Amino acid sequence: MASKKPAPDVRYDVTIVGGGLAGLTAAIGLAEHGFSVAVIDMVPVRDLTAASYDGRASALAYASCQLFEALGIWPHMEPYAQPILEIRVSDGPSLLHLHFDNETLGDGPLGHMVENRHTRLALFARIEEMEGIALYLPEKVATLDRSAAEATVTLESGQVIRSSLILGVDGRNSVVRKHADLATSRIDYKQHGIVCSVSHEFSHCGIAHERFLPSGPFAILPLTGNRSSLVWTEKSHLTDTIMALSDRAFESEVRRRIGDFLGDVKVIGGRWAYPLSLQYTQEYVADRLALVGDAAHGIHPISGQGLNLGLKDVAALLDVLVEARKVGLDIGARSVLDRYGQWRTTDNASVYAITDGFNRLFSNDIGPVKLARDLGMAAVNEVTPLKNFFMSHARGTVGELPKLLRGESLRS
Repeated sequence: MASKKPAPDVRYDVTIVGGGLAGLTAAIGLAEHGFSVAVIDMVPVRDLTAASYDGRASALAYASCQLFEALGIWPHMEPYAQPILEIRVSDGPSLLHLHFDNETLGDGPLGHMVENRHTRLALFARIEEMEGIALYLPEKVATLDRSAAEATVTLESGQVIRSSLILGVDGRNSVVRKHADLATSRIDYKQHGIVCSVSHEFSHCGIAHERFLPSGPFAILPLTGNRSSLVWTEKSHLTDTIMALSDRAFESEVRRRIGDFLGDVKVIGGRWAYPLSLQYTQEYVADRLALVGDAAHGIHPISGQGLNLGLKDVAALLDVLVEARKVGLDIGARSVLDRYGQWRTTDNASVYAITDGFNRLFSNDIGPVKLARDLGMAAVNEVTPLKNFFMSHARGTVGELPKLLRGESLRS
């Protein structure tokens, strides 16, 4: 029997390893601006779009929604997007709290909650409308090679893909990062995030609640309809016990933590638990290689900024690559990629510090610390400039924003 002929080598401008939310957004952004793109991921399309994929939903900042709008993705997402009109932050049973509302800034919601499965469906729907994106799903990377002239990815199927640039958007255990031997730091919080969805009797009114409990934050995040997504931070040594509860006992514990302000509450669908840590790479780039999203950084979900940081990476990289191509530069050159790396490592460092500090400050029940943080929240609530700064942070409009996050075109 004749052996199967290997597929001929193929070439694209950019090869993206990782077909998650940030990776697919990067592919759409690049193709929208004239780059040819290959996307490689181990998960097939049918699993990526399954209704029960992993239970997670994301709080998309106002700026991130502008990116999706600019890239033609938002029309596919909007029917499933719940506007976040207010955020209420409280410290356990304390009467002192922070309250943010969209009317203070006066230009739209603070953001939107969208279930990740709907965002994935929207990304694939947009890709079907476009040219210039080749999906290698499901496929696994066998080897990566980089030379002065190009980057080469060989798949386990034998397919060889050549390009000017490889993007590692393949999560915290990034194969691309390991290939480039980029130094990475990690802090284990010894916490897990338990995720599930609930239906409830009364409307959430578009309000996101974040309650700080001794084990960590407990977030009640509004979804479309009378539904909410819960992100329950718990100490790791208790997580297995909670996950092993019967459906009835688990629902009872959820109700106890939520209280009665939403009326009768029922858990819908499954429950998932994810280990929580702070992980960040010292440098995001190497020759013909750049890291994006969780491959470069993973933070605590306390501020809901994880995916938003990845989307900022995408928008910044598009800024850099589109400008480089306009002036005839090699998009894989280290001199080009260094601009992206310096921009994002500097911007993200402040977010690492804030989320790490908040988690440590609020994940305890020490009396003097609790009193100090409660008084601090009350003070922020009364100081308008400081309160507006935190609201701008929630909306993703703080720092040096890439053009697409400001609602500006890259074509000018």
